[in-house]
Amino acid sequence: MAKEKEMDAAVEMEEFDPGEMDTVTVSLDDGRELECVVLAIYEAGEGQYIALMPEDEMDEEESTVFLYRYYEDESGEPQLDNIASDEEYKTASNAFNQILNDAGYDDIVDEEELARMQ
Repeated sequence: MAKEKEMDAAVEMEEFDPGEMDTVTVSLDDGRELECVVLAIYEAGEGQYIALMPEDEMDEEESTVFLYRYYEDESGEPQLDNIASDEEYKTASNAFNQILNDAGYDDIVDEEELARMQ
């Protein structure tokens, strides 16, 4: 699984249906839109983050996971921001890796990839 930085944080939350996973539409820098499944909203360090996976990769062995800062605006609408630094990304990815490990899955970013980012 890999980190992607070329995405804007423009997002629309779909209405929650308990029988289905929550999804968001992420606007890419090139103007395309990508429908993603919300894997987790979680706290790490001093912030909240969201992990998203493209809907069309849900059944694949290797897939892309996008991590963003998550917050709600004054009206309670969910908002996303890009993660600004490698240090913040490391904090967010380590926390998500722990969530995956606790659930019995492989890490989103392996230790060698994290070491190369430093």
